[in-house]
Amino acid sequence: MPKVSVFNMKGEAVGELELNPEVFEAPYHQAVLHQVVLAQQANARRGTHKTKTRGEVRGGGKKPWRQKGTGQARHGSRRSPIWKGGGVTFGPQPRSYAQKIPKKMRYLAMKSALSQRLREEMMTALSEISLGDFSTRHFADMLKALKVDGGRALVVVNQSDLKVEKSAANLPGVKLVRASNLNVLDLVKYPRLVATREALQSIEEVLS
Repeated sequence: MPKVSVFNMKGEAVGELELNPEVFEAPYHQAVLHQVVLAQQANARRGTHKTKTRGEVRGGGKKPWRQKGTGQARHGSRRSPIWKGGGVTFGPQPRSYAQKIPKKMRYLAMKSALSQRLREEMMTALSEISLGDFSTRHFADMLKALKVDGGRALVVVNQSDLKVEKSAANLPGVKLVRASNLNVLDLVKYPRLVATREALQSIEEVLS
């Protein structure tokens, strides 16, 4: 059964936590991770891009010149796509990029990403995160004590705490999420995972 050391906010080891092997000893599935990440990025797209067709641009309606006798090519509207100021042929139209990913595939990708962070020794467990006041400096000192290189980390908590959330919000490269909102894209994006003991137990309950 995999184990991980539990640290306090000063970076001192205060115990160990046994992890569920079903969640934290899963094999690495690169193809599944890739598909879930692409789906999550696609679902974030708004799809509101739009160009006007010849029927939507302003103007036109009158034939530029008569059909025959001018020596020029025949035209029926100044808003034809081949005219300057005309409509756009085959331009982007509003659409949905949403992709549906089965729950089993999403959970498999989550287990794969979590297990990989543990194998790489890039996952740190915390006893708790508690701040007496809004303080970005104290939150940064905690990450420094945990030896988070470069300050880039995904911090996972079990319940929302306004003081902790506001203190972490000012740190570039740091994202704080609740365990219920943990997703594959964030796990892949951030090289270091820092999670409280309660958050890890909540993740195990959902994925096991």
